[in-house]
Amino acid sequence: MPVEMLTYAALGARLKISPAAARSLARRLHLPCSLSDDGRALVCVDLAEIRHTPRPRAADKPHDVTRLAAEVVSLQAEIARLEAVAAGHRADFERERERADRLLADLSQANADAMAAREAKARLEGSLQTDNRSGRSIPNHGARRLGHLAAELVEADRKARRS
Repeated sequence: MPVEMLTYAALGARLKISPAAARSLARRLHLPCSLSDDGRALVCVDLAEIRHTPRPRAADKPHDVTRLAAEVVSLQAEIARLEAVAAGHRADFERERERADRLLADLSQANADAMAAREAKARLEGSLQTDNRSGRSIPNHGARRLGHLAAELVEADRKARRS
């Protein structure tokens, strides 16, 4: 076939594509281009050498509505299943968080009890050292005081062990 000078619109009509697609094809194939007297672009083309088969447009493809609807339904079912799994994980998380809060409160209480026991022990030891330094025997009220301190120490120790 002979070489023809065509506008992009005419080239597109011959190849059954849009003018923009014809322009893109001309650029891709490096076809020579010139301007006409009226200012439109003309492309030098030998249509026999161009091996172009237009792709079908998305609008031209037949839609399988039932297949797409079934896919949408299956995806919605998958979303519902994943939401149920996520809710289960959230419940597990909340349960473990409450458990950790309770353990933290118990640990704090045990720490306070241990501190009270250490303080009672320190008071008891201080009282014994004071009485031993002075070289006096412990009077009855001093013995009673030491008994109270020992009882406090034992009670604090029991609380610490329970917690």
